[in-house]
Amino acid sequence: MKTLLLIDGSSYLYRAFHAMPDMRSPEGKPVGAVYGMVNMLRRLEKEVASDYSACIFDAKGKTFRDEMYPEYKAQRPSMPEELVSQVEAVHALVQAAGWPMLVVGGVEADDVIGTLALAGEAAGMKVIISTGDKDIAQLVTPQVTLVNTMTNEVLDEAGVLAKFGVAPDRIIDYLTLIGDKVDNVPGVDKCGPKTALKWLAEYDSLAGVMANADKIGGKVGENLRAVLDWLPRGRELITIKCDVDLTAHLPHGMDTLLHGRRDVVRLAELFQQFGFRSFYRELTDEAAAPAIAVPQPAKAAAKAPAAGMMDDLFAEPAAETAAPPLTHAAAAPVLARDYQMVTTVQQLDAWLDKVMAADVVSLDTETTSLDPMAARIVGISLSVTAGEAAYLPLKHDYPGVADQLDLEATLARLKPWLEDAGRKKLGQNLKYDSHVFANHGIRLAGIADDTMLASYVVESHQRHNMDDLAHRHLGETTIAYEDICGKGAKQIGFAEVDLDTATRYAAEDADITLRLNAVLKPMLQGRLASVYRDIELPVAGVLFIMERHGVLIDRERLQAQSHTLGLEMLALETKIHDLAGQSFNINSPKQMQEILFGKLGIPTKGVKKTASGGYSTDESVLEALALDYPLPKLVLSYRGLAKLKSTYTDKLPLLINPQTGRVHTSYSQAVAVTGRLSSSEPNLQNIPIRSEEGRRVREAFIAPPGSCIVSADYSQIELRIMAHLSDDAGMLAAFAAGEDIHRATAAEVFGVALDAVSSEQRRAAKAINFGLIYGMSAFGLAAQLDIERSAAQQYIDRYFMRYPGVAEYMAHTRESARELGYVETAFGRRLYLPEIRGGNPMRRAGAERAAINAPMQGTAADLIKLAMIAVQGWLEQAQLGSKLIMQVHDELVLEVPEAELELVKHRLPELMAGVAELKVPLLAEVGAGDSWGAAH
Repeated sequence: MKTLLLIDGSSYLYRAFHAMPDMRSPEGKPVGAVYGMVNMLRRLEKEVASDYSACIFDAKGKTFRDEMYPEYKAQRPSMPEELVSQVEAVHALVQAAGWPMLVVGGVEADDVIGTLALAGEAAGMKVIISTGDKDIAQLVTPQVTLVNTMTNEVLDEAGVLAKFGVAPDRIIDYLTLIGDKVDNVPGVDKCGPKTALKWLAEYDSLAGVMANADKIGGKVGENLRAVLDWLPRGRELITIKCDVDLTAHLPHGMDTLLHGRRDVVRLAELFQQFGFRSFYRELTDEAAAPAIAVPQPAKAAAKAPAAGMMDDLFAEPAAETAAPPLTHAAAAPVLARDYQMVTTVQQLDAWLDKVMAADVVSLDTETTSLDPMAARIVGISLSVTAGEAAYLPLKHDYPGVADQLDLEATLARLKPWLEDAGRKKLGQNLKYDSHVFANHGIRLAGIADDTMLASYVVESHQRHNMDDLAHRHLGETTIAYEDICGKGAKQIGFAEVDLDTATRYAAEDADITLRLNAVLKPMLQGRLASVYRDIELPVAGVLFIMERHGVLIDRERLQAQSHTLGLEMLALETKIHDLAGQSFNINSPKQMQEILFGKLGIPTKGVKKTASGGYSTDESVLEALALDYPLPKLVLSYRGLAKLKSTYTDKLPLLINPQTGRVHTSYSQAVAVTGRLSSSEPNLQNIPIRSEEGRRVREAFIAPPGSCIVSADYSQIELRIMAHLSDDAGMLAAFAAGEDIHRATAAEVFGVALDAVSSEQRRAAKAINFGLIYGMSAFGLAAQLDIERSAAQQYIDRYFMRYPGVAEYMAHTRESARELGYVETAFGRRLYLPEIRGGNPMRRAGAERAAINAPMQGTAADLIKLAMIAVQGWLEQAQLGSKLIMQVHDELVLEVPEAELELVKHRLPELMAGVAELKVPLLAEVGAGDSWGAAH
C-alpha cells in the first residue's frame, strides 16, 4: 500500500511561530517560525515514511466561505507582521527540502487536504494527515489517519471516537451543534459537547436532531429551535470541501506529489542566509556531492482537461515511466447535471431511443415498501451518461400532483427491454429491483453489474450503501432518503414526495450508480474479478429465485409449539423463583443482578461490569456461573426458550405472505466480511440445531403434499479447507483415507491406535480441531474440556507436533496478514483486517485470530455459493420441479417432488462435491423427510 502524507502547512506555520522564541537572521529579520518549521518537517520525515507527499498552505485573499458568510473568521486578528515576513522563506525551505507544495486560491488548506485525501483513498493509498486542527477529524476513515507531531497523538477511527465521543462521520454534525468559536461559526447557544453527544446518540445525526427539535425541552431546546434555519449553513461552513479543482496545480498527475530529494545547494544557501549554523554544518558534512538535483516527475498520459477534480491524478502512467499502474481510479465529480422528469409519451420515446442505443444502462426503482415481495413501483430512473439521468414518475399520489405517465402502459413499453438478456443493465442491489419488477409481472434480465456487489468484493470491510460509496469513491454527498421523506412516525412514503424533489433524488441514484460502476470495475482485477463474475453476480440470481419461491410453514404446528414453550417457561420460572426465595422479573438485568450477587451472595470476583457500574448478567457471565450454581443454569434455559418463542414460534406465522402462503426470507450478500450470506425477516440461520426445542422448530418447515424436503450439507468443510490450505501431510492423508478426522487427530495427539481412541479422547480432539481454527487458546480449551490449563497446552503442543503443516500455515498467514492487511480465500476473495497492525493489543490479537479463521470461513462461503449456482443450473437445465428454498451456512435445502426424490438425492451431493478441486475430497451428506427437521 502506497502512503500519501499530507501536511497542514498553515497549521504548522502558526504553531512554529508561537512555539519559538524571537530569533533573528544575520540581517536582523525574524526567522523563528522558519526555524520551527524546519525542525517540525525534519521530525515528521523521520517518523513517517511516505511515497507521495504535499505541504499545503492557505492562499491570500477571500475564500468561498467568506462569500457565503461574511462574518466567517471575522473576529480573527490578521496574521502578525513578523509572521507575514517569514511566509516566503518558509515556502522556499519547504520546496528545497523536497516537499511538494500547494497553495490554492479561493479555498482553505483544509479543502485541498480533503480533496487529496479522498483521491488518495480512492486510489487505495494509506493517507496520513499531519495537523493539529480538530476540524480535519471529519476526514478520518479506515485508510485516513491524523497525526499530531507536537503531542504525539494519532487519530484513527477509534481514536476520533475516543477523543470526541463521536465517529468521524458525525464530527461535522457535532461541530455544527457546538459551533466553532475559532472560525466564528455559531452553533446552538448553551449546547456544549455533552449536550451535542447526547442529542446525536439519541437522534443519530444533525438532520435527526433538527427533525426532533420540538421534542427537546428546556432553554437549550428553545435555542435549538431558534437556529434551525441557520444550522444547514453552519454545517456547510464546517464541512471540508473535497472536490477542489487541482488540475492546474498537478500538471503531472500523481507524479507531481512524488516525495523528492533535497536540493542541498539551495538548502545550504537558505541556512546561511537565515543564520541556521547547526543545520548548515549538518547539511554540508553529509553532502558528499556539491549538489543533488530534484528529480523531475515523469509526465502522465495526456488527457483533455475537464471541470472538477484532477482527472489524471491517479491515471495509469505512460509507457515510459517505471512506476507500476495504480489499481484504484479517482473519479472527477460531475459538476453539471442534467436530470430530466419524463411525463409525456414523446419524452419517454426519446429516452427509450437512448436506452436502446446504449451499451449499458443504469437502472433504479422507487417503491412503496422495503419489503421486496410487497413493494410496488412509484417511479423508475435511468442513466446512460455521467451527469445525465431521467426519472419516470408513475404513481406519485398527493393533492395537486401533476400528470404522470401511465404505470401499466409504461411498463408494457419497457418490458421487452427489461426482459432482454442481451440488453445490459447495472444497478445498486438489483436483486431488490428484480423482485419489484416481478411484482408487476416482469422478469428482469441482462444484469451486467451491481455496484453493491462490486464494492463488497473490492472492499468487504467497508459499507456498501450508495451514499457511502458515492462519498468514498466520487467525493459526492448524495441526497439522503430521510432528507426528502423524513424519519420515524413523521416519515412519508415516496409516493407523497413532490415530483421535482423526487426527480432530483431518483435521477441522482441512477447517475451516481453509473459513475460508481466506472470507478469500481477497474478495481476488479485478476481473481477478484472471478469472485465477482463467477460467484457473486450469479448467486444473486439464485437468491432471487429462492426468495421468490419461499418456504412452506406449518402454522398450526408452530402455534402448538409456542403453547408448549410457554408452559415450559412457566415451569422454569417457578423453579427459578423457588431457588431465589422470591418472585422477580427474570427479564430484568437489574433484578437478576440483585438476586444473584445480593440475595444469593454469589462472589463477583471476575464478573465483568456494565457501563452503569453494576455487574453483568449476560449470557457469558451466566454460563460461567452455571458451572457452580443451579439458578444461572435455569435462567439460561429460560432465556433460550424465550428467544425461540419470540423469534420463531410466535413470529413465523405472522410472516406468512397472504398471497403465496409461504415465508419469504431476504438473503443479504454484502454484510459478512467472510463472504457468508445472512438472512432476515425471518433469520433462518440462527435456529438452534443442538437443542430439542430448536429441532422442533425445524419440523415446522414442511413440504407441500406430494413433495418432501431434502437437505444436503458439507461434511467437516472447514477442517477440509484447513488441510487444503496448510498442505499438512497428516491431515491430507486422514481425509484421503476417509478416516474420521477427530478420531485420527485423537490417535495422533494421544499416541494410541485408531481403534483404541476413547469417546473422551475423540471429544478432546474435536475441541482442538475446531478450536484452533477459531483461535482458541490453551485457557479456552481448558475451560471447554474442564481440564488444567497445562494439560490443555500439552494437547495443543502435541497437535502441532503431529500436524506441523498447520503450525507453519498459521505462522505464515499471520505474517502475511500483517504485511498485506488482508488474507485470501482459496478462490481469491480478500478479507481485510484493519486492526492487524493497530495499536490496541486486544484488537490486534483478535485480528490475528481472524486471519487464521477467515480464509476457512470465506472459502466455505465461496464453496456453498458455487454449489448453489451449480445446483440451480442443473435444476433449470434438467427442467425439474425441485426448488432450492434455503441456504443455511454449509447446508442447502430443497423442496422436491416425490417423483424426483431419488434423482435429487443421488445428484445433489455429486454436484456439491464437484464445484472445486481441493487437495482433499469434498463430501456432502444428504437426508430427506417430510420436514426440514426430519431431513437434517
